Amino acid sequence: MTTVLFAAKPARWREYERPLREALAEAGVDVKLTTEAPPDQVDYIIYAPNSGIDDFRPFIRLKAVLNLWAGVEDIAPNPTLTVPLARMVDRGLTQGMVEYVTGHVLRHHLGMDPHVRGLGGDWPHDVPPLAPERKVGVLGLGALGAACASALAALGFDVAGWSRRPHTLDGVTCHHGEAGMQDVLARSEIVVLLLPLTAATENLLIAQTISRMRRGAVVINPGRGALIDDDALLAALDDGQLGHATLDTFREEPLPGDHPFWSHPKVTVTPHIASATRPSTASRVIAENVRRGEAGEPLLHLVDRDAGY
Repeated sequence: MTTVLFAAKPARWREYERPLREALAEAGVDVKLTTEAPPDQVDYIIYAPNSGIDDFRPFIRLKAVLNLWAGVEDIAPNPTLTVPLARMVDRGLTQGMVEYVTGHVLRHHLGMDPHVRGLGGDWPHDVPPLAPERKVGVLGLGALGAACASALAALGFDVAGWSRRPHTLDGVTCHHGEAGMQDVLARSEIVVLLLPLTAATENLLIAQTISRMRRGAVVINPGRGALIDDDALLAALDDGQLGHATLDTFREEPLPGDHPFWSHPKVTVTPHIASATRPSTASRVIAENVRRGEAGEPLLHLVDRDAGY
């Protein structure tokens, strides 16, 4: 019998056991789904980086590793993993990211923060521009970035996107390559970071990069915390080069209580809520990949191990 090992913390198993069993049954796959099995009897691993598995060599029968999360930076470089690795892409995760990004882009576009805090008797007469007059940049046009860029374009924003490889998206001006990234940063009043974390993207926003951005630009980072140099970001906020930073991911999570992001007036901290994997929808993606693997069909959402995502 095909054995599927669920390798994550016990709290995740309590959330996933029922939807996974239901999804596997609906997919017509007869498997043994378990949290414990001898490594030499495991065919698939449903994997979270905090599972404790970091040596895949004992899993001599392993056919694929199915990541529970979208990010794979903690597992993709592992030299002991030689079987296919699939990242998580599901409609619940994508919808959550679209809602977060569009919500915060609209918040900054409309200048809502002073209204939420209270005008204090002042009655400003500044009217925000309409969406077509606001330039938004999305760095990263994978599944999540493309969905967010398309949603913003559908709202009428002037959207430019950047990716390592050429992309085409209706309503979005797509760039690629080093020069393309600089063009997007230089034009955008609101920049959304949705890149994977790789050796090429770590510390993407440093003092030099930030200096090329439009003065007063807003940064929204629901991607990966290490895309940004924290000290460079704080310095740019202090001198006005950047107008605000809304951050959902951080180098250390939970964000330490003494980190300056908590108290900085130009930083909004959200607790890594932009895009969570929902067991009900994610289980169907996992079950479909197990079905494909057993049928000898190509797996969905395979990771390019050389690229790191």
